[in-house]
Amino acid sequence: MRNIHKIILAFSVSSLTLGACTDSFLDTEPITDLTESNFYRTPDDAYKALVGCYDGLQIIWADGVSFPVASEILSDNAFGGTGASDGFGYQMLDEFDKNRSPADQDLFGANWDAYYRAVYRCNVLIGKIDQINWTGNEALRKTYEAEARYLRAFLYFDMVRLWGNIPLLTEPSSGNVPQASPEEVYKVIAQDLKFAADNLPATSYAAQQANTRGRVTKWAAQALIGRVYLYYTGYYGKPDLAGVVTQAQALAYLEDVVSKSGHGLVEDFASLWPASLAKYAGEDNKETVFAIKYTYTSDYNGNTDGNHWLVMLGMREQYSFPYGNGWGGATVNPELWQAYSANDTRRGASIISIAEEKIKFVNQSKQREYTGYYNKKYTPLVDETGKSIAVSFGATNFMIGQFQDYTAIRYADVLLMAAELGSPNAQAYFDQVRRRAYKDKFTSLAVSKSSLLQERYLEFAYEGIRYWDLLRQGVEVAASAIAETTTVLNGGATATKTISAAKITQTRGLQQIPYTQITLSNGVLKQNAGW
Repeated sequence: MRNIHKIILAFSVSSLTLGACTDSFLDTEPITDLTESNFYRTPDDAYKALVGCYDGLQIIWADGVSFPVASEILSDNAFGGTGASDGFGYQMLDEFDKNRSPADQDLFGANWDAYYRAVYRCNVLIGKIDQINWTGNEALRKTYEAEARYLRAFLYFDMVRLWGNIPLLTEPSSGNVPQASPEEVYKVIAQDLKFAADNLPATSYAAQQANTRGRVTKWAAQALIGRVYLYYTGYYGKPDLAGVVTQAQALAYLEDVVSKSGHGLVEDFASLWPASLAKYAGEDNKETVFAIKYTYTSDYNGNTDGNHWLVMLGMREQYSFPYGNGWGGATVNPELWQAYSANDTRRGASIISIAEEKIKFVNQSKQREYTGYYNKKYTPLVDETGKSIAVSFGATNFMIGQFQDYTAIRYADVLLMAAELGSPNAQAYFDQVRRRAYKDKFTSLAVSKSSLLQERYLEFAYEGIRYWDLLRQGVEVAASAIAETTTVLNGGATATKTISAAKITQTRGLQQIPYTQITLSNGVLKQNAGW
């Protein structure tokens, strides 16, 4: 674990990052001792505000339900899991059924607040960018604006996928704003990403300074354009991305990443993940196009820097070196394990198999929806004595001190998206990804839409991508793939688990808007169907 190095990008700037504590609709305005008359004057002021934007991104999943965890539970990769005596909020998500946990009317409440606070920070900086004196630093102006606009787009892309019709704020406001149409939101996302892609410097991965790892790059913006394009045009059945980006343009951006970014695939798939221990390629390796950075310095005194959601995915209250204990959320669907060929190295690198690894797991009585499989890509780690690696680094505890980054975009995704969008190099890109997975057992498979989607299923399991890949094929396709009746162990006892396709189609795959927000809006916000 010595090669896990943390670069603390989002340091605390108290006057810029403290959130308000009063209850009001879209409570997003930060408490600050600085005013418009004495701040936003210099590039240094802008940099501090930009750090506040990154900090806002870092904490969107510190409470509530994290987007990566929710995305897996909603998909066919995982069940809700958690403890045998816990509430049924994760089952409500997994089964798209509010009757599974009627009291959970604000499951995403903390996330809604955190997303809008983060958007607020971006909006403030973007709105003040012109009043700063950039003399002698003109290049920084576009760079800082591009980073802030990328972050805003990233935030809105999460939000519009989760909730569909959401309030759209492009300037600082805490008003009672009605929901915008998805097309309006996607237009802002597309414009922001296009600005970022066109204005960030074309610095290759090798040339990027180590102390800037984690910041938005041109390549991250270009890659995210591809992802947004595929989702929007697929889910909504549109010919282009909100009239801003065509298919040809989306592909051109991705091809630019391939040819100019310097990113590439690491040699061994397992080395992408910390559980590979000495083989770990490290954070910010050449395959990481964009990641949300975490550190082990979270505490209960206002520092929220850690990966607070990782503990949800650990084995229920039991460690087995190198895997640490956690809360047993998002237990792996056995169908995912079975989908891999025995020759596919990604299977053992992605999933902890209790039987295959001969783990003496004795806590079935404490685990809901036990399947015999847990997530390996994102899991707490311990040393051989059972001590949390995070605590060894100085973390407050193993719950809030986890520090594994969330890799939001990998280069493998760039290759597969480019292939899907019709690159003339589609077969070569497809083969690159599969050759790494199968090594000397590799045999070529003809690239096609169906083979690409199957490959994405195997390549990106437990990375928060699968659910959205299903939805962009159509709600009915997603419902058919996710729905099932199977058997799990609840507290050690056999139980039947049913996910209904009708529930998924009723909700259109969208999630519950927090009822607190609907109440605070005096009914201006409307709840999504099925919730």
